[in-house]
Amino acid sequence: MRSEERHQRLLAEARRLGRVEVTALASDFGVAPETIRRDLSELERRGLVRRTHGGAYPVESAGFETTLAQRVTMHAENKRRIAAEAVRHLGGAETVFVDEGYTPQLLAALLPTDRPLTVVTASLSTAAAVAESANVTVLLLGGRVRARTLATVGSWACAMLDGFVIDLAYLGANGISREYGLTTPDSVVADVKAKAIQVSRRRVFLGHHGKFGASSFCRFAEVTDFETIVTDTGLPIAEAHRYSLLGPQVVRV
Repeated sequence: MRSEERHQRLLAEARRLGRVEVTALASDFGVAPETIRRDLSELERRGLVRRTHGGAYPVESAGFETTLAQRVTMHAENKRRIAAEAVRHLGGAETVFVDEGYTPQLLAALLPTDRPLTVVTASLSTAAAVAESANVTVLLLGGRVRARTLATVGSWACAMLDGFVIDLAYLGANGISREYGLTTPDSVVADVKAKAIQVSRRRVFLGHHGKFGASSFCRFAEVTDFETIVTDTGLPIAEAHRYSLLGPQVVRV
């Protein structure tokens, strides 16, 4: 098998599974683990995957995006810790925007229910996670529902957000880098996120360490737009410090 054909199959497998392991790939392809490591390094150089200890996972781009179901199984324990820490930054906020995605959905389920709180979201899953609480008012943005993420997008969603002043926005991204800021594969998703940033007084980014250094197609924010970044300890301390020099407090959990 030629290397380019192997690269294509490796990438397809990473996108299908959400994560691949070197040892398993070497066995499946009948090659040495070092060959797979070189292949993954080349795919990483081309911005298609991110290497991890013993494997890799796909980078989301204009032509590829993981589904919500895939996100539930990836970095699950890290996402739970991040969500729990992010809730601690709620403060006295009475109105909160909660982004689409699995980590924000976990956060929404942890929001306090012993005081009045208004939650604005584009995510059907997030709205369902908090709608049963008597003290929580849920405002679901209108628009077209994206099948991959079960979130609304488009001009209706942005127009609704434009009529609000929100105390705190919890946002995620497909990639965050000091050079390119926060990015996502789809322009209509970027529009909703950018509008949420525009109408919010405070913003908290939450995302696992694999998001850092990655970039996708559409930029919607700068690192400097956020007061706090919450991630896991997979992000090296030195790299966390570099992000903090841009302004946000960086919390590793």
